Parts: sequence; C-alpha cells; structure tokens
Amino acid sequence: MSSHEPAPPATAVDVVPAQWVPDRRRTPARDVLAIVAAALIAVAALGAVALVLVQVGVGAGVVGTLLAVVPLTAVLLGVRWLDRWEPEPRGALLFGLLWGAGVAVLVSLVANELTMLAVAQVTGDLDAGVLAAMLVSAPVVEELAKAAGVLALFLARRRYFDGVVDGIVYAGVVAAGFAFTENILYFGQAGPTLAETFVLRGLATPFAHLLFTACTGAALGLAARSRHRHAAWWLLPLGLLIAMAGHAAWNATSVFAGDAYLAVFAVVQVPLFAGVVGLAFWLRRQECAVIRHRLSEYAGAGWFAPHEIDMLTSLRRRTTAVGWATRAGGKDAGAAMRRFQRDATTLAFRRQLAATGRTDLRQHAVSERDLLVAVTADRHLVLAAAAGR
Repeated sequence: MSSHEPAPPATAVDVVPAQWVPDRRRTPARDVLAIVAAALIAVAALGAVALVLVQVGVGAGVVGTLLAVVPLTAVLLGVRWLDRWEPEPRGALLFGLLWGAGVAVLVSLVANELTMLAVAQVTGDLDAGVLAAMLVSAPVVEELAKAAGVLALFLARRRYFDGVVDGIVYAGVVAAGFAFTENILYFGQAGPTLAETFVLRGLATPFAHLLFTACTGAALGLAARSRHRHAAWWLLPLGLLIAMAGHAAWNATSVFAGDAYLAVFAVVQVPLFAGVVGLAFWLRRQECAVIRHRLSEYAGAGWFAPHEIDMLTSLRRRTTAVGWATRAGGKDAGAAMRRFQRDATTLAFRRQLAATGRTDLRQHAVSERDLLVAVTADRHLVLAAAAGR
C-alpha cells in the first residue's frame, strides 16, 4: 500500500468506542486569543460603518443601511446554498463577514483616498485622481484587503479547508461584508439617483464583489487540494491577479461605457455570472459524488446501510430524515440525526483528503476512529428515541 493511501475502512466490530476526552488542541489561551481577535474585528466593522455614516449623514446612512441589507441577504443566501453539504462553522463565517465589512473597508477607504489625493496633487487634476483610485487603487487594494481575510481563514482552518467550495464560501462572506458597507456609502451618497443606484448595485449586480474575491478563494481551495504543501505561494497570487483584473475591467466599464453600459453588462457580465452559477452547480455535484464514493467504502465494511448512503447523498432526503427523527423521537433525536449527517459527511471528506495525500495518515486514523464512533452513537440515539415514543 502506498504511503499516501489510507488503510481500508475498519469493519464495524474493529472500533470500540473510547471514553470521551477533551480535544487537547484547544487551550484557554487559544480561546482567549480567538475572543480578542473576534472583538477587534467586530470593532473594526462598527468603525467602518460609523465612518461611512459620518461621510453620508445619519439620515441618508440609515436609508442606505436598510437598502444594503437586500443585496447582503441575496449573497448570503447564495453562499448558504453552495455550503449545504458540509456547512462551515458559523464563527468562521462571521469572522469573514466582519473582516470584509470592517478591516477590508477601512484599509480600502484610506488607500483609495490617499491615491486620489496624491494623483490629484501631482497632476493638478482631481478627475485624474478619481480615475486612478477607481481603476488602479480600488482593484488592487480592495482585492488585497479582502484576500487577507480569506487567507487568514485558510491558515486558521488549514486542516478542514477541503477545496474550492470552501474557498468560494469564505470568499463569499468576506465579499458580502465588504459590499454591505460599501453599498451604505453608495446608497447614502446617491441623492436623487438613489432608485437607479439601488437597482444597479442592489438588484442587478449584488454578486459583483463575490465574483472577484471568489477567484482568490478558488485559488486557495485549489491549493488546499494540491499535494504540494506550498502550492498556495503561486496559486494565491494567480487568483489575486485574476480578481484584480476582473475588478479593474468592471470599474472601467462603468467609467467608459457610458450609454452602452447596459449592453456590455448583458453581453459580457451576465454570461460570466451564468458561467459561475453553472460552476457552482457542478461543484455541488462533485461534493455529492465524493460523499457517495467514500461512504460506500465504509458501507462495504458494515458502517452504513445502503439506505443511509442514499439519504446522505440527497439534500432533500436529509431534510426528510431530520423531520422523521424529530417526529419520532423529539428534538433530541432530530439533533442527533443532524449530527449523524454532519459527522458522516466530514468522515467522507476526511477520507478523500487522506486518499489524495493531503493529510497525515496517522492523524486521519485517529480522526476516522472518532467519527465512526460518533456516527454509531448518533444512530443509536435516534433509533432508541424513536423506539421509546
């Protein structure tokens, strides 16, 4: 057997549930650091929103905030749809959202303003400064600032960053946070053109920032799937370059297209968005195929029944199973069914990582044992609760 191939799944009688022990990797010091980091990111988000409100005025800012919730909701629903098979931790998603809304916005506001002033001073032309900020500073600085948040999540969750879907999901929440604060500024400054601005930014192009930053997230996702430990060193710059180029082209279109903007939007940007949506559907099918393939290996060793594999590879059947467990055994049984589904999915993806040489096999063996014990315990809890009703 190759050193990069995991051992065949143990048979159902080979793993004896061990007494639960705390995760030794989590320490009070790490918990404190996580809380402090989260607090700082939250303060940055509040600071960014407050700065925008100062610029546009409280009244216009409140209206802009309410309107900005619309595209924010649309993007987050899209991210949630993509993240159905193996949902990322809510804490990590909240970190990404606040990073985009706070740190990335603050960095971008300062850098873009300095660029505009510097170019205007050198050229004596304020319009030249505005143009430089839109076509050079904004694409470069904003994508770097957003990418920093995605990279932080990639490094913090390196072991659980499974691939392209994870990268796009994290990029999506960072971009959603950034666009939310930016939209408050645009809506607040729109004045008599508020309706037109809202239709354009809030309804027609709510996923613009997501499309740019998704290039960075996808690059990190590919790095996570690579057998080379340092693949991120060249994939991340490539993803950033594509994101910056797309962002610059988007801004250039709004500046130079004039009355032809809608035509360019329909001919170029709509098909591009449709292609990304198609990619998202394909990625979801790929995740489903991985779950079925890897769990079928465990089914062959007696860990899962065929009907469980069918349930675990269908989002509709998963929802039906949770509803059945809740009706049959109450809320505890429903929660156990959700844990069963989550742990089984994690088991499949962890085995995929091991099978493709992207994790330490000794760590995988320990993780595999714990997850097999967990899915067995959750299954017993559901069945016992259902039998006792």
